[in-house]
Amino acid sequence: MIDKKYTLITLYPQRCIQLLIKAALTIIPLILFNDANLIAQQLKYVSGHNEWDADSLGNHRAVINVPQAGVIAKVTIDWRRRDDPAGKGIIVVDSATNKRIWNVKAGDLSRATGTIYFEPISGSGTYYVYYLPYHVQPKSNYPTAIYLKWKNTPDNNWLSQIDSKQPVEAKVQYLESINALNSFYPMEVIASDVEVKNLIDANSGKPCLVFPEDRMHPIKMKTDLPQRWILKGITSNFIDTASKGENFAYQLGIYAFAKDLHNVKLKFGELKNASGAIISAKLFSCLNTDGINWNNKVFKKTVDVAKGDIQALWCLVTIPKMTTAGTYTGTVTIVADGSATPVKITLVINNKTLSDGGIDEPRKQTRLTWLNSSLGQRNDIIKPYIPLKVQGNTISLLGRKLTIAPNGLPGQIQTYFTEEMTAIGTTPRSVLASPFQWVSQLENGDAVKWTAGKPVLTQTEAGEVHWAATNRSQNLLMKVNGSIEFDGFVHYSVRVIALKDVKLKETGMVIPFKKDVAQYMMGLNLKGGKMPAGYQWKWDVAHKNQDGAWIGDVNAGLQFSLRDQHYVRPLNTNFYLDKPLILPSSWGNNGAGGINIDQKDGTVLVNNYSGPREMKKGDTLYYDFNLMITPFHPINTEQQWALRFYHKYSNVDSIKATGATVINIHHGTPINPYINYPFIAHDAMKNYIDSAHNLGLKVKIYNTVRELSNSAYELFSLRSLGHEVYSTGKGGGYSWLQEHLGGDYIAAWYVPEVKDAAIVNSGMSRWHNYYVEGMNWLVNNIGIDGIYLDDVAYDRVTMKRIKRVLTQNGHPGIIDLHSANQYNRRDGFNNSANLYMDHFPYLNRLWFGEYFDYEHNGPDFFMTEVSGIPFGLMGEMLQDGGNPWRGMVYGMTNRMPWSDNADPRPLWKAWDDFGIKGSRMIGYWVKSNPVKTGDSSILATVYKRDKKAMVAIASWASEDKNIKLLIDWKALHIDPDKATITAPAIKNFQPSHNFSVNDEIPVQKGKGWLLVIGER
Repeated sequence: MIDKKYTLITLYPQRCIQLLIKAALTIIPLILFNDANLIAQQLKYVSGHNEWDADSLGNHRAVINVPQAGVIAKVTIDWRRRDDPAGKGIIVVDSATNKRIWNVKAGDLSRATGTIYFEPISGSGTYYVYYLPYHVQPKSNYPTAIYLKWKNTPDNNWLSQIDSKQPVEAKVQYLESINALNSFYPMEVIASDVEVKNLIDANSGKPCLVFPEDRMHPIKMKTDLPQRWILKGITSNFIDTASKGENFAYQLGIYAFAKDLHNVKLKFGELKNASGAIISAKLFSCLNTDGINWNNKVFKKTVDVAKGDIQALWCLVTIPKMTTAGTYTGTVTIVADGSATPVKITLVINNKTLSDGGIDEPRKQTRLTWLNSSLGQRNDIIKPYIPLKVQGNTISLLGRKLTIAPNGLPGQIQTYFTEEMTAIGTTPRSVLASPFQWVSQLENGDAVKWTAGKPVLTQTEAGEVHWAATNRSQNLLMKVNGSIEFDGFVHYSVRVIALKDVKLKETGMVIPFKKDVAQYMMGLNLKGGKMPAGYQWKWDVAHKNQDGAWIGDVNAGLQFSLRDQHYVRPLNTNFYLDKPLILPSSWGNNGAGGINIDQKDGTVLVNNYSGPREMKKGDTLYYDFNLMITPFHPINTEQQWALRFYHKYSNVDSIKATGATVINIHHGTPINPYINYPFIAHDAMKNYIDSAHNLGLKVKIYNTVRELSNSAYELFSLRSLGHEVYSTGKGGGYSWLQEHLGGDYIAAWYVPEVKDAAIVNSGMSRWHNYYVEGMNWLVNNIGIDGIYLDDVAYDRVTMKRIKRVLTQNGHPGIIDLHSANQYNRRDGFNNSANLYMDHFPYLNRLWFGEYFDYEHNGPDFFMTEVSGIPFGLMGEMLQDGGNPWRGMVYGMTNRMPWSDNADPRPLWKAWDDFGIKGSRMIGYWVKSNPVKTGDSSILATVYKRDKKAMVAIASWASEDKNIKLLIDWKALHIDPDKATITAPAIKNFQPSHNFSVNDEIPVQKGKGWLLVIGER
C-alpha cells in the first residue's frame, strides 16, 4: 500500500511546505518564551484609504473602544514605534462628533507602549488616538513636517479626578495608517527591549544572528528588530517558491548583536533536487557585495555591520527556464571575521515558465537584476553620427576633425559646419592657432624640455579611437592617453611621473584658440557672452560647480573641463552644496591652481596652471581633462517646426485641436504620479499613449534620476546598499520620509496633490543601469516616444545608453532637456548649457528655462546659454513666457501651456501661413544674411523660400528706434519693383501692417516684427 502522506508531499510539495510554514508561525510564538507576559499579543493593523487629514492629524492612529460611559478612560497602546514618543503630541478625537477632546493626559510612554487618559465625551463608543500629528507648509514642494509637541490641555477639575476615580478601561481595536504606503506593519513594528534581550540571551556566544526573510517583506530598520522576527523566532532555514525563468530574490538579515562585523561575505552552494538536478551556485549573487557598475565595470563592495545594527543582504538568482519543477535545497553561508553561519535554502520550483523574468510584478523585487544590467553599453554609432575614420594622426567624425600632435595632445581641431549651422560644408575652420602646449617649469624658471614620442593608436573602432604617447625630459616622464568618440567627446589622462626628486615652479596646459573662433565664452563664473579680452579664475569647489568652460563661435568651438583622476559627478541643481566637486589634486594643487585667459598675436591663450610643487622620485600626478568639439551636428530646423510640444496632461482630443504634435507628461499626473518611477500607473499610461497615437500624436514622459519617489518598490533594497544609490544627508522633509527612513538622506521634491515624497540619489550608481532597463521596458511595453528631462543627474555614458533604447526598432526617441538657470548659489554658479553639454549630442530640444532673463540679457547670452544653436540644437523659452520677438531670431517660441503667457499657437499659425517647413534659416550671425537692419542693437534672421522670405526682427536697443531694411534682393530672388513687405496680424505679437520697400520701420525696445517679404 502506498503511504498517503508520502504521496501528498511528493505530489504537492509546494502546498505542503506552505502549510508547514503556516503551522510553524502559529506554534513558534507559543513556545518561544515560557513567560507569556514577555511578548504581547500582536495587534491588528489596518491600512486606511485617506479618510482623515494627515497633514493635521498625522498618518497613524489607534482606534479605541470605550465600553461604557465615564469621566475618565484609560487605554494602553502597544504601538511599538520606531521613533521616540517623548515630548511628542497626541490628539484624541471622538468619532461620534468628530471633535477633538482636550481633556487628555499622558501616562507612561515608551517606544513599546503608551498609556493615555482622556475624557470620553460621548460616553461609550469609538475614539481615535492620533499619535504622530504634524503640520507642514501647504502646497510646498520642499516641505518639512514639524511634529506637534505635547501640550497640557486638560482643565484642572478633570485632571484632579484622575487619581480619585476609577478610569474606564478602554481597548485598542486596531492600529490604522492613513493608507498602505504609510503602514508600519509588519517590518517597522519594533520588538520590545525585553523581547530583544531574551533573544540575545538565548543566543549568546554566536557572532551574529541571521534572519532569512522573503522578498515581499523588505528589511526596513537598521537598528531595531521587527516584532515579526520575534514571532518567527530564530531559524536557519529559508523556504519559498519560484517559477522557471523568474528573477528571484530573498534576504538575509544580519544582526550584529555581539560585536562589529567586518567584511561580511556570502558563499553560495548549489541547490539540488531529489533527482540530482541542480541550480548552479554560479547563478546566485549578492546585490550588496558584488555587481556591475553604471560604467560596465565589475566591482566588489565591502560590507561591515556595526554592533547593534541590522544589515539586509539581498540575494539574487534567475532560475533557468529549463529547470525541472521540484524542490531544490542547498546552503548559503554567511562568513564574517572567521566565523561561518550556514542557512539552508529550499526553493520549490513550479511548472510555470516566465518569459520576462517576472518583471511585470516588481513588488516581488524581480527588477533588482536590472541594477547589474549592461544594456546599451556597446558603443554603437547613434544617428546622425557616422563612424570614426583614421588617416595617419587625423581622426574624422561628423563635421569635424581632430589631429593628434607628436606629444599625444591635440595638434589641430577643425569643423566643417556652415555659418548658417544648417548643413556640413567642405571648407574647414581651424579652432586652434597652434597645438596644445604642455608647460612645465623648474623651480629656477627654466622650461622643461620634452622629447616627444610618436602617438600609437591602441584601439580603433567605429565608435571610439584610443591612442597613447610618451614624452621624456631629464627630470620627468609624461604619459599621455587619449580617446575620442563618434560624437566629439575627447578624454585625456596625462600622467606626469618624477624620474628624480624635483621642484617645479609650474605644470600646466595652454589651449591656444584662434581669435576669430574665440568669439564667445561661457563658464568659469562668466555668463555666456562675448569673449573677454582677459580673465582670471581660481578653484572654489566648495561653493562653485566650475571646472571648465566653452569657448568658440556659432559653427566652431571647444569645451574643456579639468578633472581629478577620482572624479565623482557632483549633485546638481539645488543640491550641489550637499555634494560638490572634488578639487583635482593635480590641477587644483590645494588651491594653487587656476586658469588665466589672455590674448596675444591673434591668439586667445587659455593657461590651465597648477602652481608650484615638489615631487619625489616615483611620484605621479594625474592631469585628467575632457574636451567636447562643437557643434555636434547641424541644427534640424524641420524638426523644430514639426515638433510642437504640449507640456501638460490633458485630454488627447483637446490637445490635438491645439496643433501640438508631442505631449509631455509630467510627474504628479494621473498616468505618471510618482517622480522618476513611471511604473505603477503603467496600464493607464499605456491606454493614454495608445489613444494619442491613434490621433497621430507622440507622447513623452518625465523620467530622470536626480531623486526617486518613496513609492518605488525597491526603495528599501536600495537603502540596504548604503550610499551607493541614495545620498547621505541630514534627513527631515515630509512626514513619510521622517517616519520610515529615520535619517541619513536628503529630502527632495514633493508633490502635495499626490503626497509623493522623494529623496536625492547619490550621483552615479547602479541605479542608472536600472534606469536604462526601465526605459527599455517603457518603450517596448508602454510605447513612450521619448523622455522629458528636468535637469540631468547622470553622465554621458548613461545618456548614450538611453538614446539607444529610446530609438530602438525605429522608435522616435525624442529627448528634450529643461533646466532652470544654474547660475546661483545653491546650484554652484554654473551655466546650464555648460553643465549639460556632454548630453547635447543626444537631445532634440532645449527648454531653458526658469530664472533665465530674456529681457535684460543681450543676444550673445541668448546665443550661448539659451538657443542651443552653436551646439547643433534649437530651443524654447519658459520664464514669464519668454520674449517672443527675440526668440524668433533663434527660431524659438515658448511652450504651451505650462507657464503664464505661454501660447505659441499664434506664431505656429504664422509659420504655417508662410510655409516655414522647407524654408532655409539664415541667422543674423551669418555674414551673407540677405536682410540686415543697419543697427547692431536690432537683429534680423531670415527664413527663406523661393521668392519669399519671413524676417524675424528683434530689438535689444535701450530705446524705440526706426530702421530701414537693407535687403539683398538678388539673394532673395525677389524683384524689388514687385516686392511687398507685410506684417501679418499675430495675437499678442503684432498688428497687421503693410510696409513699402523704402519705409522706415518703427521698432519698440524689447520687441520687434515678423515680416513676410514677397512679390505682388
